Amino acid sequence: MKKNEAYKHILNALPYSNPFLFVDELIDMKEDGVVGSYTYPEDSDFYKGHFKDNPVTPGVILTETMAQIGVVCLGIHLINEEKEKKQLLQIAMTSSSIDYLLPVYPGEKVIVNSKKVYFRFGKLKCEVEMLNAKDEVVCKGTISGMMKSGKAEPKPNK
Repeated sequence: MKKNEAYKHILNALPYSNPFLFVDELIDMKEDGVVGSYTYPEDSDFYKGHFKDNPVTPGVILTETMAQIGVVCLGIHLINEEKEKKQLLQIAMTSSSIDYLLPVYPGEKVIVNSKKVYFRFGKLKCEVEMLNAKDEVVCKGTISGMMKSGKAEPKPNK
């Protein structure tokens, strides 16, 4: 079985779709962390204005990539392990502290490594780092999010 197939249920459970899905592959998944990858398409809309004649991937997109791979994918795995069945997942990022060290250019593939700091009372905190193809750290830090399984409550009518 290929690695991507082993984690297909996690990829299918992600609450994102293109163009806001920043996970191509999950390489390794354990209770204490995850490794995954993403390649930024050269024709992504955010490159058109960031920056003129020298596009780089915005830091907010790098952070979102690390959050999707490093927190959400790991959270889906941990919740599924706890509940032993798949349910709708509600997610909210609660905090992030990221240091940006190197630029990521259009077409670049990155690897995200995430280590669980803790997961309790629905809050998952992870140390994350993103590496480029040269195995250089391009950004790193911590990201936390709240997660719970179950249906979202309907919004009240005004």
